[in-house]
Amino acid sequence: MKPGNTGLTRIIKATGYSIKGIKAAYKHEAAFRQEVAASLALIPLALYLGETGVERALLLGSWLLVPLVELINSSIEAVVDRIGSEHHKLSGRAKDIGSASVALAIIWALILVPKHLT
Repeated sequence: MKPGNTGLTRIIKATGYSIKGIKAAYKHEAAFRQEVAASLALIPLALYLGETGVERALLLGSWLLVPLVELINSSIEAVVDRIGSEHHKLSGRAKDIGSASVALAIIWALILVPKHLT
């Protein structure tokens, strides 16, 4: 953003960039599309299974963490791919660590659900 963008103008432009990023992730990232599809079932399920507001918030928050981490992982992968297509151990490490963060977010979401299914 330009240094002169402040206040409401900055917020409006930042919102536009965020929407553009979500659209790009949906268009180019199969994992993000799968997580959006899963959200269509998991968000109502979290609202149904949670017995209190806190439980609902924990269930929703733990799932919403997954697409959030996926967006960060996808941005890391895009930057690494932009740098070059040749294999480099640091590029591979960056991608593997990003992937591991998504896996941990999914595991975290799964840890909270079993209590509510019994």
